[in-house]
Amino acid sequence: MAKFLFKRILSVIPTLMIVLIIVFCLVRVLPGSAAYALVDEENMTPEAIAEIEARLGLDKPLWEQFLVYMKDVFTGNWGTSYLNNLSVIQNITSRLEPTIMITICSTIITVLLGIPMGVFAATHRNSWLDYTLSTTALAFRVVPAFWLCAMMVYFISFKTGLFPVQGYKTIERVGLLKSLHYVALPSIALGLSHVAATARHTRSSMLQVLGEDYVRTAKAKGLSLLKVRYKHALRNTLALIVTTIGTSVAAMLGGSVVVEKVFNIEGIGKLAYDSLLKRDYPQEQAVILFSALVFIGLNIILDILYRWIDPRISFD
Repeated sequence: MAKFLFKRILSVIPTLMIVLIIVFCLVRVLPGSAAYALVDEENMTPEAIAEIEARLGLDKPLWEQFLVYMKDVFTGNWGTSYLNNLSVIQNITSRLEPTIMITICSTIITVLLGIPMGVFAATHRNSWLDYTLSTTALAFRVVPAFWLCAMMVYFISFKTGLFPVQGYKTIERVGLLKSLHYVALPSIALGLSHVAATARHTRSSMLQVLGEDYVRTAKAKGLSLLKVRYKHALRNTLALIVTTIGTSVAAMLGGSVVVEKVFNIEGIGKLAYDSLLKRDYPQEQAVILFSALVFIGLNIILDILYRWIDPRISFD
């Protein structure tokens, strides 16, 4: 295990290098300069722009800016936000709670809906139930998240008043249940968009496993359908299902931009959106790098879970 983890951590280094290069280049190929976002329209003169660019180091050649950026990242200094002069890591941690809450709740919704839908569709193959569940899951996937969020805001929050229209209040301030109340609709909107992938992969894996000899043997022994389907069949499909769920969790961190923007929740997604609009290079780079590290960490955790789910898998 230790040898495997060491190799996986070493393999992360080239990935991070590629991410750092791409992030650095992408935020700078966008039109406009970060200096324009920091100057009032009344004082927007070439001299003022040049002064701000010199102060931020944006007047240096790109290769020199990149070397400074790389040195800072690997020494733990991810930079300071152009907009509020706070550490970019501090800005991320202050926005982390609502994004984590939405991601966890969305994952629970995806699992509770996606896996049963896939199992029922597989065990009732080519029946009306299979077609209905598959079509429903596909509908969740193709409906744009921003449209679903907007409909929820208008018909559920605004019309009925059952849920807050926008915003989020921390657990420390109002308690866990009240915070869950604020993220309920965003979590449903985000979770439903990932149900299709989980249901589809569960269905295809179950169909493959249900035709195996050991499943037919279990049926011949007179075991109940529940034991055959869930103890013998579903258990042997968990590796692929866990991979799908892990990928969905990583995608939810990126997809939270839409729901956080529509529901005006000050989370990581909205922070990335605002930083991009205002050309806050250090903050945008930090958010993307943080997301990349989370994605890499999830992949390592998934590799470890494979061994726990299926003891036949070896790390050698």
